[in-house]
Amino acid sequence: MLTGNVLVLNQNYEPLSVCSVRRAVVLVFMGKAEVVETADGLTVRSVSRAFPIPSIVRLGLYIKVPQKRILLTRKNVIKRDGHTCQYCGQNHGEMTVDHVVPKIYGGADSWENLVCACTRCNNLKGDKTPEQAGFMLMRRPRRPNQITFIQQFVGISDTRWRQYLFLD
Repeated sequence: MLTGNVLVLNQNYEPLSVCSVRRAVVLVFMGKAEVVETADGLTVRSVSRAFPIPSIVRLGLYIKVPQKRILLTRKNVIKRDGHTCQYCGQNHGEMTVDHVVPKIYGGADSWENLVCACTRCNNLKGDKTPEQAGFMLMRRPRRPNQITFIQQFVGISDTRWRQYLFLD
């Protein structure tokens, strides 16, 4: 019953993170957060009280959070691009990571220079720029932010989160 995820909002309703149901219930019990949305009438009971199981909680005090860095890994680049080749749009089969500007031309290992590519496109492109290979990127790669991280990397486990993650 206390398994699952809860979306945590800052005092200004900005998405901060995702925590466990257990952690969210403790935050509400300690008076540090309030329940914004409940999980379909489910409750957790103590000897004298019943608490609704939250789906979304909002902190009582504003927390200034430093910009979180999402690790640059092969898995995270593929997740950011939705397991879709950024050259041909294929979204099935084995995917690799391609340097838009190849390392031999000074291309860096960065969010802005790495894209998900199918093995066919990656092999055809080789050590060329997309222009040299006659390829066009579906979208310019960029560093994911905190909202993108929750949307794509953590996942949306409850449809009530959508409006807070700017998906509606």
